[in-house]
Amino acid sequence: MTALVEALSRHAEHAFSKGPCAELRLVAGHGVEGDAHFGRLVQHLSRMKQNPQQANLRQVHLIHVELLEELAGKGFAVGPGQLGENVLTRGIDLLGLARGTRLRLGEQALIEITGLRNPCRQIDGFAPGLMAATLDHGPDGALIRKCGVMAVVIEDGTVRAGDSIALDSVPLGFEPLEPV
Repeated sequence: MTALVEALSRHAEHAFSKGPCAELRLVAGHGVEGDAHFGRLVQHLSRMKQNPQQANLRQVHLIHVELLEELAGKGFAVGPGQLGENVLTRGIDLLGLARGTRLRLGEQALIEITGLRNPCRQIDGFAPGLMAATLDHGPDGALIRKCGVMAVVIEDGTVRAGDSIALDSVPLGFEPLEPV
């Protein structure tokens, strides 16, 4: 199965959910043009309070549509952009990627995976119990965060729904994803 961009979202203001859009312009070193998290330095409000000079490792948020389908099976109606993601994917195991993996979105844009999205309690404000539904435990008891991955933009490009997602490169050593 070919990995695809299922849907795109952005929001100019800091809000939990993002609105749908036909295309996204990704800008190297900054993120999604027109999105509240656009910038070289951290734009996440709570992280800005801690250290506004830290690098923005959360320029682009990706979630796999398979998570939304899993949540629907648990009784949650969650649509594209409603968990705050910019790019909704299909057919790629985002959570299984190594830190530093590079993905080509469409023909131009290149992103690098920096880590996992750490779900916060705001998710329960969207739907009670939703945060617990986005978490799991592995066979060893380790917490599994299923709410997508974060990335930085390496090469500019315009991304549209239906565009392909291609593995561009992987690091020599596998480094599992941690929350960023």
